[in-house]
Amino acid sequence: MKIGTAIKNTRVEKGLSQGELAKMIEISPTSLSQIENNIKTPSSSSLKKISSSLKVPEVYFYLISLEKDDVPEDKKNLYDLMYPSITEMVKKLVI
Repeated sequence: MKIGTAIKNTRVEKGLSQGELAKMIEISPTSLSQIENNIKTPSSSSLKKISSSLKVPEVYFYLISLEKDDVPEDKKNLYDLMYPSITEMVKKLVI
């Protein structure tokens, strides 16, 4: 699961620079870069601020960041079948 990648992609889709989002959530651009590059996991309070600033529910980042390796072996075929459609639907609902 790479929440940082989901945050970065959402920020870009919303047309914000890294510096703009960092300022909105009151962390340094370096800290946001580390989050977006999956070096550092956002704290609960940072994730709340990020989701609020990007106007998406927190759960959105968990759904979008799900990876095939996060799924039990016996469910991977189902993941391959459904995940692309689910993520597209969730993006259309939220973004």
